[in-house]
Amino acid sequence: MPLRPGTLLPALKSVLRKFTGLWHDFPLVFPVATMLAWIIAGEKGLLVAAFLLPLPLLLSRDADTHSIRRRASENDGLTGLFLPATFDRKLEAMMGSLPETGRTTACFSVKIDHFARLRETHGDSDAEEVLRATANRICAALRSDDLVCRSGDATFIIALDPVRILDLESSLQLAVRLQTAIEEPVPLKLASIYATCSIGFCLAGRLRDATARSLVQATEMAMSEARRAGESNIRAYTVDMRHRVTTRRKTEGEAARTLERDQIRAWYQPQISTDTGQVTGFEVLARWEHPERGILAPNEFLDVLTQTGQMSRLADYMLGQALNAVRAWDEAGLTVPMVGVNFSGDELRSPSLLDRIKWELDRTDLEPTRISVEILESVIAGSPDDMVVRNVDALSNLGCMVDLDDFGTGHASISSIRRLSISRLKIDRSFVTHVDTDPEQQRMIAAIITMAERLGLETLAEGVETAGEHTMLAQLGCKHVQGFGIACPMPFADTIRWIEQHRAKLCTTPEIGRKSG
Repeated sequence: MPLRPGTLLPALKSVLRKFTGLWHDFPLVFPVATMLAWIIAGEKGLLVAAFLLPLPLLLSRDADTHSIRRRASENDGLTGLFLPATFDRKLEAMMGSLPETGRTTACFSVKIDHFARLRETHGDSDAEEVLRATANRICAALRSDDLVCRSGDATFIIALDPVRILDLESSLQLAVRLQTAIEEPVPLKLASIYATCSIGFCLAGRLRDATARSLVQATEMAMSEARRAGESNIRAYTVDMRHRVTTRRKTEGEAARTLERDQIRAWYQPQISTDTGQVTGFEVLARWEHPERGILAPNEFLDVLTQTGQMSRLADYMLGQALNAVRAWDEAGLTVPMVGVNFSGDELRSPSLLDRIKWELDRTDLEPTRISVEILESVIAGSPDDMVVRNVDALSNLGCMVDLDDFGTGHASISSIRRLSISRLKIDRSFVTHVDTDPEQQRMIAAIITMAERLGLETLAEGVETAGEHTMLAQLGCKHVQGFGIACPMPFADTIRWIEQHRAKLCTTPEIGRKSG
């Protein structure tokens, strides 16, 4: 049947598509077809076939090249997921359709914890295998119409295909399912990698006038909060989270400059003897006297000072203020045997620590016995660094006391305690709370005190808040106590009045006796 003029082009396209399919499936089509053309029509048929038959292949190659280029511009080359630009475009279209359809969505941000360390430890190839496995597991846990992109080195953003009903509980269940799938071990040739991830998510209904940008920003904020809580955590965006995060970021920015502005002050918390009630020392604690927010605790600024490399300056400042206080107490005729100064792990590894302490002692004309160097148990747990050992030994040989702070929380071995010439164990407040009413707490404290006595160490209990706790600790044999039940940390100006009032009170208060036997 002859072809009508209007059907010629569609027919030609159909033939080309058929030839294209044949060409891809049967590489021998071209030589066979040209042979048949020569048999049927001679040389003219051979020439026509030679020119026409490659056309479908050329057209298909152009189409394939265009498709490959389009996919490369939209998808991540390693995981095959959408790139951020493509994801944002599709999410904007999705968010624009929500008011018309009455549906809603949620966005999730997934970040592999400590991925830089994982890459450094296992190498680029294994790290990329973890990324591919993570992408595959995310996609397997989602529906085909959900949007997923790789954003950054080890972060994945997910937007759920809109649904009519989506609540916090179902979103949390999905987050847990994603986390469980991702944290399965990734099998490699020689070993398996165990990676954890942090997840933050936000329901579109939680935002006023939600847009693609605001939804992603809220999701990333929730993920950042999850990471602040530690690895393998999940957090949902809440209405007050933005204000809390904004305030914290502002505080962190101010904290980086707080030493320059001379806003850090040394505060002092007294330590007393359970035998006599006399003051046996003060612990020096850093406080930020914020011009607008008042007195801020160390957790508001220590991390920032650590990140900006200012801990050495802070340690020098606190040591100087502590020794100035000792001189002032001496001049006021008040007996304060020593002052405890906290040093971070980085400070204890500093080669110049001993010289700086000697310089401050010379400046104030004080004996080394007036300083107690406080070390967190977590710093020496396991095998302490050689530099830490050398510094602590040198300070002990100089005459300084060495307190092991927060004892019972860092799993320090007895050998490491002896290796570091510790003078006193500071029992963590978690063991002290309710020691007067909890027999288990009493047994734990008694065991610590017995061990300390066998090792020739003194003991100090932190976090004493009640008279009952104070009394029980004295009966159990703990030598020193410290906590809100004794006195709260105070600026130096208040210490002199407190010491005088405490000394006057001792004249009318009977001593707390020990348990006999």
